[in-house]
Amino acid sequence: MSEQIKNPNSATESKQELTNWQKIDQMEADIERQLPKKKRKGGMKFRKIFGDTAGQVFLTILSIIWVIPLFYLIVQSFRKEPGAWSPTFFPQEWTLDNYKRLFTETPFLQWYGNTLLIAICSCIITALFVLCTAYAFSRMKFKARKPMMNIMLILGMFPGFMSMSAVYFLLKILLPENYQSHASLIIVYSAGAALSYYIAKGFFDTVPKSLDEAARIDGSSRFRTFYKIILPLSKSIIIYTILTSFISPWCDYIFVSFIMAGVPDTGMYTVSLGMYKWLEREMIQQYFTTFCAAAVIVATPITALFMWLQKYYVEGVTGGAVKG
Repeated sequence: MSEQIKNPNSATESKQELTNWQKIDQMEADIERQLPKKKRKGGMKFRKIFGDTAGQVFLTILSIIWVIPLFYLIVQSFRKEPGAWSPTFFPQEWTLDNYKRLFTETPFLQWYGNTLLIAICSCIITALFVLCTAYAFSRMKFKARKPMMNIMLILGMFPGFMSMSAVYFLLKILLPENYQSHASLIIVYSAGAALSYYIAKGFFDTVPKSLDEAARIDGSSRFRTFYKIILPLSKSIIIYTILTSFISPWCDYIFVSFIMAGVPDTGMYTVSLGMYKWLEREMIQQYFTTFCAAAVIVATPITALFMWLQKYYVEGVTGGAVKG
């Protein structure tokens, strides 16, 4: 004790030496911990690169498998040889006669116009039903709100064709003189539209409710708030709803074939029903290449529309999946 008092520098030096040894031990421990981390990091990087490469190869192969039937359909639309079967994948002779025949010898343009009219009318009615129902469930609080949402969600899970027979007889009661018509198809496609409210409701849940409250304080009605404030902020979900509402009647065959069965006027057909008639046994050899040409023309506008609005479609799906 007396020596430390007499020589305080020795105590300071011993403390400093101890601190240096502790620093060295800490550095060695850090180095030892870093070595396995580097190995793991290298292994994780390899697995990530391998996993990404394998995933890209798999998706490439899958996309090629999906594209082959579409490519075959396009190629066959230019085939000059008649019949539904060809010994070669590519036509032996190429021609545009199938497209010429489609517009000159068949009622395809009339079918196309019928389908476009039904799809547009159904799309407008369906979009209004879905958006209004979704906004009401998202903003309004009333006693039967949750039971109604659950019942509608459960009913929406059942495929529509399960109710075909009931729908057919209801149309005969409501429209006894005109149940096999385009108006009947529009009613069928748009009547149950509100059952698909959940995606739009999930999107409206992400819109701040303070906007509605501020508008209400300023004296705006609920409809004006919905029309002037909420809808301009909901471009993606509106486009998503319109696209899904348009595609369904555009591509549908089941309800059309059931409701329009036995109609003597073939000019009232939609493209799906009229084109399917070309694939019947007695007509397929004569109309198969014409069917391929019609399929290309029907698919082109809806594909271009979907690719053009794909950004908003994805935003509507992801935005509507955030809340429920």
